Formats: sequence, structure tokens, C-alpha cells
Amino acid sequence: MPPMFKEFPATFKIALPIIISNVAQIGLGLIDSAMIGAVDYRQLAASSLALNVIVIPQVAANGMAIALSPLTAIANGRNDTLKASKILYNGFILTTILAVLIAVAMVTFPQLLFHLGQDREVVSFAIPFYKLIAWSLIPMLMFSAVKQFCDALEFTKTAMTLSLLSLPLNAFLNWIFIYGRFGFPRMELSGAGVGTLITRILIAIILIIIVLKHKTFKPYIDLRLKAWKPDGKIWKELLHIGIPTSMQYGMEVAAFAVSGIMIGWLGATSQAAHQIALNLASATFMAALGLSMGGSIRVSNAYGRGDKNAMRAIGTSTFAGGLIYGVVCAVLFIIFRFQLPALFTNNAMVSTLTSSLLIIAAIFQISDATQAIGVGLLRGIKDVKAPTVFVGIAYWLIGIPVGYFLAFRLNMGASGIWVGFVTGLTASSVLLNTRFLKKSKVVI
Repeated sequence: MPPMFKEFPATFKIALPIIISNVAQIGLGLIDSAMIGAVDYRQLAASSLALNVIVIPQVAANGMAIALSPLTAIANGRNDTLKASKILYNGFILTTILAVLIAVAMVTFPQLLFHLGQDREVVSFAIPFYKLIAWSLIPMLMFSAVKQFCDALEFTKTAMTLSLLSLPLNAFLNWIFIYGRFGFPRMELSGAGVGTLITRILIAIILIIIVLKHKTFKPYIDLRLKAWKPDGKIWKELLHIGIPTSMQYGMEVAAFAVSGIMIGWLGATSQAAHQIALNLASATFMAALGLSMGGSIRVSNAYGRGDKNAMRAIGTSTFAGGLIYGVVCAVLFIIFRFQLPALFTNNAMVSTLTSSLLIIAAIFQISDATQAIGVGLLRGIKDVKAPTVFVGIAYWLIGIPVGYFLAFRLNMGASGIWVGFVTGLTASSVLLNTRFLKKSKVVI
């Protein structure tokens, strides 16, 4: 059996808990939406508004936490326990500082929500929830930083377990605070914010305690007196990876936000169909993202050992796995393109348009999965500047302009926007994965 195919099972073993954790995070949002929607549709709209505003700084800040993973894996590959311990401490501090700054800024200027052309009653409902979710970014990003350290050491199951346990915990806390149980006042939408805040604080504290006490991390914790101090060199390395990663995620989220605005110009039917197709594509993307992170960790470890043969085998097998996964999702989207919209709407016009978008979204699955893996593999070898340029080109110089031209000049409507993204992501995938192959080339 070629080395390429031997590597994939090891990568998937690391990736699976990460995938489950990613899906669990989506589950938290679905629980909130379902329980708030049972109260009042205006409050559901308010939660959507708040979360859409928060998601860009949230995703961008998480890029800084993600920087811990490749650096820790590289240090681990070199058996440099001291440096890995330094990365844990400095990365945690840097991520926490960034989280606090973002939360304070968002809580200080909630009036921003009144300048987005939204219904004023909806905005009034949104602001208390918005502030609570903003504060919850602090424990969420603290958890993410420690999780990235654990993932890099291939200790992925604990964070996965905590992410899964957060689902029933969040639902229970929501039930208490939204509806006013056990003597607590009925807080409705704000209650969902309180439930999310408490959940994120608890799982962050539990994960930190596990890292401090578990024998797996003892070699790193035992070095704390020597390693746990501000280190400018480590901060520089973290920022070298974290800033481009934050930019990559920020550009992606912003591009989808802009696409949503453009599709909104086409009317409510197009917007609803786009949102359904995007929700389905986002759900399937979680597996590709987890596979990307798993591949990144293993490539980083091989990079730390200076083993280009392993780097290439891990990278090509991860790409092949992502490609196969994307094709499987594409086939399923096409086969069930008429059934899937029915899970979200009973409007015939929306369902018909969604089914046509799902054909394009099927191709999107392949492009998006393979470009995500390309980004992860290059991050694993500390190559982040060129990939950031590639991602920017894919979304902002190809995807959005092509989508706009097809949608509004050639009158393709929402389908044109989606074709634009497929075009951009395909170009990105080719550029990123070709670059990885060149970087991992074995000189004989």
C-alpha cells in the first residue's frame, strides 16, 4: 500500500474529534434559535442580527487561537517541550487579551446595531443579548486557545467531549433563563445569552483544569516556572501565523456576508433559498474543516522533524480524503436536492430555487473542501502570507466580481452568485495545493 494511503487513517483519527467539536458548536446556535423561536419571531430575528454582527470579529479572533496548533505541533515534532510550554502560556495570554479588547469594544458601542437598516424593535431586543454574547467571547476564545494546544498534541477527545456536553448543558440553562424556571425571572432572549455565557465559562474552566492536572500535560506544566513568562520571540511567531489566519477567516466570513446582501437585492425568495443552501453547505463544511486541522497538525509534526517524505504523504492523503468527501457530499446534494429544502421551508418558490442552487452547491462542496485543506496544510508548515493573498483573490477579486457579473449583468440571479464562488474557490484550491506540493517536494 502506498505511504499516502497509510497516512490518512492516522489523520482521520485526529480529525474526527475535531469534526465532532465543530458540529457541536453549530448545535449550540441551533439550540438557541429553536428555543428563542418558540418565544417570539421578533426575538429570533434579534438573535440572528446580533450573531451576524458578532461572527466576523469572533471568527477573526479565533484565527489567533488557531496559531497555537501548528507551532505546538512543530515543537512537539522536535521534542522541544520547553518551547511548547512557552507557546501554551503566551498563546493563551495573547488570545485572552485580544478577546477582552474585542468584547469591550463591542459592548461599548452597541448602538452600531441601530445603523444597519434593521427594524428598531428588533434592535432593541437584540442589544442585551448582543452584550452577553460579546462577553462570552472571552471564555470561548480561552477555551479555543487551550483546545488548539491539546489538539496539536493529538489529545483531541477531551475537547470533543466537553463540546458535546455543552449541548445539553446549554439547553438546560436556556430552559431555566429563557422561560423562568426554578424561581428565576423569565428573561426570554437575554436568557439565551446568559445560558451561553455560563456554558462557555464552565467548559473553559474545566478544560484549563484538565490541562493543569492531567498526566498527559505534566511535562509541559512542570516547566511553568521557566516557561510561563512573556516571550517576545514567541509572540512574534504567534502573530506571524495568527494575523494572516485571522485575515483569511475574516475575509471569508465578510465575503459571504456581502454575497447575502447582494442576493437580498434579488428579493426575499432568492435570499431565503440562498440561506438554506448556505446552511447546508456550512454544515457539511465542518467535516472538511476538521480534516484540514487534522492534516495541519500532522504536517506540522513532520515539519518539526524535518521529514519531507512524511509531510508530502500526509498532505496528499489529506487532500485525497477531502476530495473524496467533497464528491460524496456533491452526489448527495444532487440526489436529495428536492428533499433537503423541505426541511427548512414549505414555500414552493423557495424550494424550487433552493433545489437549483444545490446543484451548484454540489460543485462548491469539492472546491471548498479542497481549498480548506490546502490552507491547513500550508499553515502546518508556517506558510501563511501567500495563502492569505490567494484567499483574498479567490473571494474578493474572483468570487464576488464574477458572481455580481453573472447575477446582475447576465441575469442569472442567485445562481450567478454561487457560480462566482465556485469559480473563486476552485482557483484558490489549485493555487494552495499546488504551492503545498512545491513546498513539500522531496529532493533526491
